Amino acid sequence: MDLQNKLAILADAAKYDASCASSGSAQRTAQAGGIGSTAGMGICHSWTPDGRCVSLLKILLTNFCLYDCKYCVNRVSSNIPRARFSVAEVVQLTLDFYRRNCIEGLFLSSGIIRSPDYTMEQLVGVARSLRLEHGFHGYIHLKTIPDADPALLAQAGLYADRLSINIELPTVQGLAQLAPEKSSASIHQGMGQLHQHIRSAQAERQSAARSAIVSRPQARRTRPARPPAFAPGGHSTQMIVGADAADDGDIILTSARLYSGYGLRRVYYSAFSPIPDASAELPLIAPPLVREHRLYQADWLVRFYGFEAGELVPAGAPGQRMLSLEHDPKLAWALAHRERFPVNLNTAARELLLRVPGLGVPSVDKLLAARRWRQLRRADLERLRVPCARILPFVECLDWHPGRSLDDPRLARRLVQPVAPQPQQASLF
Repeated sequence: MDLQNKLAILADAAKYDASCASSGSAQRTAQAGGIGSTAGMGICHSWTPDGRCVSLLKILLTNFCLYDCKYCVNRVSSNIPRARFSVAEVVQLTLDFYRRNCIEGLFLSSGIIRSPDYTMEQLVGVARSLRLEHGFHGYIHLKTIPDADPALLAQAGLYADRLSINIELPTVQGLAQLAPEKSSASIHQGMGQLHQHIRSAQAERQSAARSAIVSRPQARRTRPARPPAFAPGGHSTQMIVGADAADDGDIILTSARLYSGYGLRRVYYSAFSPIPDASAELPLIAPPLVREHRLYQADWLVRFYGFEAGELVPAGAPGQRMLSLEHDPKLAWALAHRERFPVNLNTAARELLLRVPGLGVPSVDKLLAARRWRQLRRADLERLRVPCARILPFVECLDWHPGRSLDDPRLARRLVQPVAPQPQQASLF
């Protein structure tokens, strides 16, 4: 099979992996020699018809796989065209796409061929060749194999900016049902190993930065060479939403445990897409994309807004704890806890302001800076470009109080945001 056909098959096979952001990497440029950089745009992006942002060059090493995961289009029992790149072909494609200014980095994953160790050796070989043989300074994200030898994971972190191990499904029961050949214990063990490597490398680099050597006779202070970084962009994972019976409560609580236990940089959520020749155990239709969006919003609240995961989990029996599709998680929480409002914009702590629907981190910072000099009034909110229509029912200031509007049973309906129309490609003629 020629390279063009391989690229068509393996680029299409990689579209189901959403964890492809290039944030958090060390800033490297080509000024000191070599090619590529992680500055500026990072990996270039493309937009799919349903509005998702995907990154280039995002490919699989191969879509052959020994496993028979029921939710995966590349499973061993799937009747699809198969292809495989060699290490040299992936390296050459990456360099060629970069020289054409199409990409700034590489996202590389793979099906499992021969064994986890053999597959991981191939992935590491691509990153090693790009870094050492071709001086490539661009962004590299490797999807690692949890059952691979820990020594191979340790090597991968020396060449890649970010590593990831997919947890696949939010519950052990779901993984056992839909991917019986994969082990939840081995996935968590791999995450723990990556977390330990990243922490050790950070500690060594901080220690080296603090130490200094006095050189005689000039008595100049010099610093030793810093130890190599290990996956400076951290590690991440991906969860499939809607393939099993897990509800949003399971997903949010699992993500919170991953963040606190393994120091993950990101948890990505991927709405299940029906696949050809699907198992009867899989749903016939995909979940609404807004469900995936609500999970990202809840994830953001836990990471940056001081919410506990348990606060955002809707009440109900297991299997029925679903986030509202009409309201974002912060607004849904505020409507369920109206006794916590209104919040006084002139006296409330930052933590309370961050819980007001419509107030993001930049808006809260502007309000805190402004109230150092004067008591805030309603007119000041408009000058600060705060979304008044969303926040006024939940706040009070010098000349504004919401009164009994918080008790209005129609408040939730009034705050539903209209759905924006789907964008359409304009015609050239």
